[in-house]
Amino acid sequence: MNKRFLYCTEFFAGMSVMAVELGASRLLAPYFSSSQIVWTIIIGTIMAAMALGNLYGGRAADRENDPDRLYRRILIAAVWIGAIPAVGKYVVIALGGLVVFVASGSYLILAAFASCLVLFVFPLFLLGTVTPSLAKHAVSRLDESGSTVGRLNAANTIGSIIGTFVPTFVSIPTVGTSATFLIFAGILLVIAGIYEVLYRKKVRRIIAGILLFLLSAVLGHNSHFAFWTEALAYEGESIYNYLQVYETEKEVVLSTNTLFGVQSVYRKDENLSGMYYDYVLGAPYMTGLKDNEDLDVLILGMGTGTFAGQCLRYFDNVTVEGVEIDGKISDLARTYFSLPEEAKVSTQDGRAFLEMTDRIYDVILVDAYQDITIPFQMSSEEFFCLVKSHLAPDGVMVVNMNMKSDAPDGINAYLADTIASVFPEVYLFDVRGYTNRLLFASADGGIMDRFTDKVKVEAREELYTLLNVLKEGLIRYQNTGLLLTDDKAPVELLGAKAIDEVIREEVSWYKEIFRQEGITGLLDRIL
Repeated sequence: MNKRFLYCTEFFAGMSVMAVELGASRLLAPYFSSSQIVWTIIIGTIMAAMALGNLYGGRAADRENDPDRLYRRILIAAVWIGAIPAVGKYVVIALGGLVVFVASGSYLILAAFASCLVLFVFPLFLLGTVTPSLAKHAVSRLDESGSTVGRLNAANTIGSIIGTFVPTFVSIPTVGTSATFLIFAGILLVIAGIYEVLYRKKVRRIIAGILLFLLSAVLGHNSHFAFWTEALAYEGESIYNYLQVYETEKEVVLSTNTLFGVQSVYRKDENLSGMYYDYVLGAPYMTGLKDNEDLDVLILGMGTGTFAGQCLRYFDNVTVEGVEIDGKISDLARTYFSLPEEAKVSTQDGRAFLEMTDRIYDVILVDAYQDITIPFQMSSEEFFCLVKSHLAPDGVMVVNMNMKSDAPDGINAYLADTIASVFPEVYLFDVRGYTNRLLFASADGGIMDRFTDKVKVEAREELYTLLNVLKEGLIRYQNTGLLLTDDKAPVELLGAKAIDEVIREEVSWYKEIFRQEGITGLLDRIL
């Protein structure tokens, strides 16, 4: 065989492995998040599959006199990868539901691991056999074995580099995750087809592979991750997130990743939503509202700008600035969520923004989330010290903690203790009917007195009742000594434990139905 073709095979195999790995993260992110935990599972599982493939491929190469079986394995891998867009989401949901129903904890970890095993281990095992098999067929002289194997590894590595950058910066943002799987499956299919036609001189096998690939392309090229949801106003992917917008007569809703939990809600009548954004409106009153001066508000994690819009509606002397790392969300905010033009948005990481600016703010809302948890760099003592340095002496920081975990060593306890190590005044508030918990912090001991006085005198009628609910629900927090730092902030594991608590509570009812009525009764209730 032509050695150049063997090197091309190695190149495109390496490219496809990395593309599938990145595609796996985007396939799983809408259901399990894209946290470090999920990435660890993906990388570990795929590396194990590749290692087993290397072992098997080496032994197979010693037994094989021609590369026919190798290219058959590449063909099977291509067909399997091409089928992932069509069947992957159903497999993920089915395995996730099974894990939630039968396991007693670690739901996210177990479900993500099971999905990786079923969807990705087999095709990556097959691609893991490529390098040792090609080494056997490419080495023609023993005294050139080192340079030949070196060229094969170089081809694989260069392919892997391209396979890393192309999905992240080109194919996924442009055509989506499903099409990315199909593109790289198609590349493998072409490699196998060239071998079948030029070297094996037979076409039956490749025709069967092409037909299966085309079937997968038809079924999976434009499928929705949330296949149970209809009439989406928008569905797409950015560099950071899977995004969907759905609209009703009364509101517009944004969801990103993690089983499509609601991230932002815009009421078309511009009334209060009843969600946590409304209660953050208490923070400007805690500052005293700065009569005859501009009230400067900074939002780290702007999202679609629900809170920004509320500030501009309810306060006359306010300037609002937001930071949002995902520029696509900012675009959606202008298109679907009526984000006012007066609200300036910077596209970058919130902590990096604070490092670069010297502005002082009266209110800083920290509402930046990486799926299920605050990013570790925005949960540490060093970060909150940075926030404090950008607050006015009577300024207030508000942190949205999106899960009500009451565990003494849970994510909320760690965050509250860390903040209390920086700010002497810390108050907690649980949002009624939602899993959100708000934390208000300040270096000024007079925030509660100012809040009470200003609400009595200046609160608009539609805010008065809500702010009194906030006042009655605020509880002063006592530090218990837990601490998150830049060096040690295991927020992903702490967040996963909080998710376990939420899931355990949600599925307890279904488990009781199953215990009393069996699978038939359970299906009747679900369907």
